[in-house]
Amino acid sequence: MSILGQHLLLDLDGVSPGLLGDTAQIEIVLREAARLAGATPIHAHFHHFGPGMGVTGVLLLRESHISIHTWPEHGFAAVDIFMCGQAQPETATAHIAKALAAESHRVRKLDRATASARQDVGWSERSDAQHRSMHR
Repeated sequence: MSILGQHLLLDLDGVSPGLLGDTAQIEIVLREAARLAGATPIHAHFHHFGPGMGVTGVLLLRESHISIHTWPEHGFAAVDIFMCGQAQPETATAHIAKALAAESHRVRKLDRATASARQDVGWSERSDAQHRSMHR
């Protein structure tokens, strides 16, 4: 089977609004999550949207990326973790949920794989020609 990486979507609820607006702390949490998962950061970019507002950011990894978008007004953060190779994205999700002290969290996992390896229900296979005709 040709699974090339794992893509995890992490939804965090009940997180402190102050923490969700703290760009520096969010970067620290994501960098530590990458380290614990066995991944190697190569670049980071984070943006704060202003007083009382959220943060969006991405930590590029040799193994792919971790990105986050926060909504302090809802106590919510959405995290996207994609890792290839020997990295352990589940370890990253556990660290992020704990470090952000989420009251609850939900993880969705998708194996990223070549067409010959995909057997997941819900995959929609289209050829390039089909894709182009849909977007005219």
